[in-house]
Parts: sequence; structure tokens; C-alpha cells
Amino acid sequence: MTAIAAPTNPSTGRLFTDTAVITRRNLRHTLRIPGVLPLSAVMPVIFILMFTYVFGGAVTGSLPPGAEDEYVNWLIPGLIAQFALFSGENTAAGMADDLQRGSVDRFRSLPMARLAVPAGRTIADLVRAVFTILVMLGVGALIGFRWQTSALEVLAAIGLALAFAFSIAWMMVTLGLLIRSAEAVQAAVYMLVFPLGFTSAVFVPVETMPAWLQTFAAHQPVTVVANALRGLMLGPDALPGGHTVGGDVLWTLGWSAGLILLFAPLAVRAYKRA
Repeated sequence: MTAIAAPTNPSTGRLFTDTAVITRRNLRHTLRIPGVLPLSAVMPVIFILMFTYVFGGAVTGSLPPGAEDEYVNWLIPGLIAQFALFSGENTAAGMADDLQRGSVDRFRSLPMARLAVPAGRTIADLVRAVFTILVMLGVGALIGFRWQTSALEVLAAIGLALAFAFSIAWMMVTLGLLIRSAEAVQAAVYMLVFPLGFTSAVFVPVETMPAWLQTFAAHQPVTVVANALRGLMLGPDALPGGHTVGGDVLWTLGWSAGLILLFAPLAVRAYKRA
């Protein structure tokens, strides 16, 4: 179906209203399918249990002192960083599904802000991410995870993870609009997120990797976010040598802002041409 041009150009003042409408629509769609929220938390929980009990004993001896020889303490902040990356798969698939169903055509025929549709998708998925992160922290606490800093720093870590997830969501919205097929977009997303997720410091310290891989692993965004979350949750002793909590937090904010500034305009442009 060919999209009909919007009859009027909405004022910028309607952007927030239009975005709120699309966000509510996406959240309502999530709530109407009872299994969506629980199932979205299943994979992170499986990762927590599997890596804690299968690989924890082999990795514990190589951890920094700040992890206090408890692999679950090292693992939980890293897995939250990885989840922030992997959660973008739902964003890309949801955007591509809206294209296939013709929802985007209907939205484009309305006098609404062009940014509202991709923004509504990213914000709705950000709300879902809050739920999943809280589940991950709850499961981690049940099996022994204990943060070593203040509650305020833990809240800052959650906020930082959500900022990174929000930036990844913009990248995934763009991908979903460009590929347009929900099935194909899942394969494309996994080709992107798996190399980043598993060549990072999520599961093991970078120093344990081959020398040729360490440079990339130490500077890629998932490692940067994982280090920042560990610094905020476990303290500076959990960080690699030469790192500071403030430095890793700033790098995380820089990565997040850069991804949003790059992909938000691309998402709007792809939406206009979809």
C-alpha cells in the first residue's frame, strides 16, 4: 500500500503529544500479549544462571580484587550492559513488523510529527528494559549478587544502562526501517550484537583474551558500559588498571549521545522513505 502524504505539517509543539500517543500504543500492545514481558526477561535470566554456575568457577581466579572473588558480582553488571545491547532486537523487529502490517503507512498519512513514530517505539522499549533490568537484579540478588557501593550509585548504574539501551534502540529502529522484514531483521541484528556482546568484558576480563583481540575488546562500547556499571556497583577496585569510575561513565555517556545523534536523524529519514 502506498503511503498518503500528510495533509498538513504539524507544529513542533505537537511532537511530545504525538510521541506520547505512539508510546502508549506500543505499551498497550505489549500489555495485551501477556507473555511478552515475562518472556523478554527469560533470556537474561538464563544467561545469569548458566554463566554463574557453569563458567563461574573457571573465571573467578582472574577477576580484579573489587569483584571479591565472586563471579556473580562481576557478571551481573556486565550482563546488564549486554542486555542493553541485545534489547534492541525487539525494537528492530517491532519497527519492521509495523512496516509489514501497514501501520507505518497509516501513521504517515496523519498530520503528526515524523519523529514521533520512531521515538515512540524507542521509549516504549525503554520502559520494557526497566522491567527486565529489575528482574535481572532480583535474580542476581537471590543467587548471591551484592553491590559494594551506595544505593544512589546503583540507581546511577541503572540509569546509565538505560541511556545506552536507548541509544542502541535508535540504531535498531533505523535497521528495522531499512530492512523492513521482521524475519530478516532478526538475523541482521544478531550478526551485529553477538560479536559485540561476546568480544567484550561482559563474561571475562579483557586481559584473558588473545593479544590481537584485546585492543578492540577494551575500547568497544559494550566493554566501556560494563566497566562503568561495575565501577558504580562494585567500586573502583573492580575496574582494570588505569580506569576510573568517572572516566568510564563519561565514555558511556559519550557513546550513548553519539549513537543517538547519529541514528535519530537517520531513523527519521528512513521513516520518511519507508
